[in-house]
Amino acid sequence: MYVCICNAITDKQIRQAAFRGATTVMDLTDELGVAACCGSCHESAAEILAEHAHRGHHFEPVVFNPALA
Repeated sequence: MYVCICNAITDKQIRQAAFRGATTVMDLTDELGVAACCGSCHESAAEILAEHAHRGHHFEPVVFNPALA
């Protein structure tokens, strides 16, 4: 789902950034551009970061394996 409409940033991209070490919305702004324009996504982005920190999620990328398809 798109979280930052201005910069077309999804919740998945935010979770990936959190996995790479982003812990604040400012980190997301620096890395992805989240909340750099209108700012309406700031709260949603902060909630996703908090969820990541609270649950201790570790993002594991999905890798396409043609042999399994």
